[in-house]
Amino acid sequence: MTAASAPSLSLSAARAILGVAPGADERELRAAYREAAKRAHPDRPGGDAALFRDVLTAYRMLQGVDAPAGLGFPPATVQTPAMPSQAVLDIEPAFAFLGGALEAEVAGRRLRLTLPAGLRHGDTVRVGETLLIVRIKADSIAMVRGHDLWLTVRLDAKVLAEGGRVELDTVIGPRTVWISTKAAERGLVRLNGQGLPARAAHSAGDLFLRLERTGAVHESAARSQLKRFAAAWAA
Repeated sequence: MTAASAPSLSLSAARAILGVAPGADERELRAAYREAAKRAHPDRPGGDAALFRDVLTAYRMLQGVDAPAGLGFPPATVQTPAMPSQAVLDIEPAFAFLGGALEAEVAGRRLRLTLPAGLRHGDTVRVGETLLIVRIKADSIAMVRGHDLWLTVRLDAKVLAEGGRVELDTVIGPRTVWISTKAAERGLVRLNGQGLPARAAHSAGDLFLRLERTGAVHESAARSQLKRFAAAWAA
């Protein structure tokens, strides 16, 4: 895993910190700022001074105005903070689903990180004074779309033709699925609520399994005779 340094907080990172979407109006931004600032305030249990500074920086970047008065915070904590360094953290779709420990190159340093399950594109992870912006890579086997996880699994043509209860090996572990005739024809199975797990403001996604056929279906002698009989009868 590698991370490329960036000089300052981006708009997408600022929105991620406050948990707002692009185009949020004044009321939405103010409400999001108040909630984020209260959670991060260092005087509260579980608060974090560095995260509080990031919240303030994000709000000022999106609003272009000073923080609203009347929040009751100590004056020293609302001074203009220095911009934190920023980097992009690339992770695999399976890691976004499972979380865990990994090593990443950040600002020339090799760091060992422990990340939570259920990370999404644009989520942020703070390491010291560096803010890591999560970017989920995609390949031919796995990809993330919003909250949903899409996986390609290879299945023997005979098993796919017969359908029923099937054990599948995937990059996120084994999955037991029921393959109906319709699912076999479409080559797609959807498992509701088994995509990226719920995390913070993110709801759980769905898991989509793309069924890739391998090999050829060999008919039994009885089935071949039945087809020939049906053809002769139709003639």
